[in-house]
Amino acid sequence: MKVTVDQDRCVASGQCVVAAMEVFDQRDEDGIVVLLDAEPPAERADDIRHAAAVCPALAIEVQD
Repeated sequence: MKVTVDQDRCVASGQCVVAAMEVFDQRDEDGIVVLLDAEPPAERADDIRHAAAVCPALAIEVQD
């Protein structure tokens, strides 16, 4: 699994962090998403897909 984020699209809602805090974080200064693990283990797949689905800006892309 490969995860990418588009920081330009991010609206800093933080839903990704709530869904998968091991993979996503937010910058302190503006709340924009920070990708912590671009190739997370398979056991986190459900949480990561959920994070992508709830992102209001559709800023997260997941590739299998």
